[in-house]
Amino acid sequence: MCRTLIFKYEHCYGFRIIEGELPPDLASVMKRLWADPGVQECFMRSREFQLNDSAPYYLNSLERIAQPNYIPTQDDVLRTRVKTTGIVETHFTYKDLHFKYGIVSPFSFDHWSLNAALRMFDVGGQRSERKKWIHCFEGVTAIIFCVAMSEYDMVLAEDDEMNRMIESMKLFDSICNNKWFTETSIILFLNKKDLFEEKIKRSPLTRCFPEYTGE
Repeated sequence: MCRTLIFKYEHCYGFRIIEGELPPDLASVMKRLWADPGVQECFMRSREFQLNDSAPYYLNSLERIAQPNYIPTQDDVLRTRVKTTGIVETHFTYKDLHFKYGIVSPFSFDHWSLNAALRMFDVGGQRSERKKWIHCFEGVTAIIFCVAMSEYDMVLAEDDEMNRMIESMKLFDSICNNKWFTETSIILFLNKKDLFEEKIKRSPLTRCFPEYTGE
C-alpha cells in the first residue's frame, strides 16, 4: 500500500516531508480549513505570494487521499513538485533506444553521443541555477524552452519586482541569440494551459502586458 506524505512544520525551518498516513481527523480539519471563505479569498489572491500551483488539486482531493487504501494516481504523481538542484542523471529506454536523462528545470538540453544514445538535461530556471548551464552547452542539438502560461501575473521568488513572464521572455531572447546555439534547434513549449484558462477569468492579462486591449 502506498503511503501519503505529511508536511510537518518545523519552527523557523519551513516544511519538512515525512512519510506516514494522513489520519481521517486531520484530513477533515484540512477540508474545513480549505472550505473557509477567508482561506478561499486568500487563494484567489495567491499570485501575491509563492503558492505551489498544485495546492488546490491536492486540497480538493483530501477525502480520496485520506483513504486507508490510497494509491497515487498518475495525476497525483505528475502534479508533485520538487525543486531541482544540482545534476542528476537517470537512464531509460524508449522503443529500443537507450536514453540518459540528466536533471541539472525551464530548459532541456539534448545531446547526441556517438552511440546514438540521447542525453537530456533538465536545468533549473532560477537565477541561482543558471550558472550551472555552462556545463551543458557543448554539443547541444536541441533546446526545449518551457514557459508556464499561468505565471503572467506572478513575480519571481528571488525578485518580487520582476514579473515571471517578462523574465522568461528576456531569458528566451538571450538563449536564442547566444553564440553557443547558432546551430541548435530551439523549441518553445507553453505549458499549464489549464491553469491559465482558469486564472484569466479573474486576473487580467494587462498585469503583464498593459498595452493589451483584447478580452
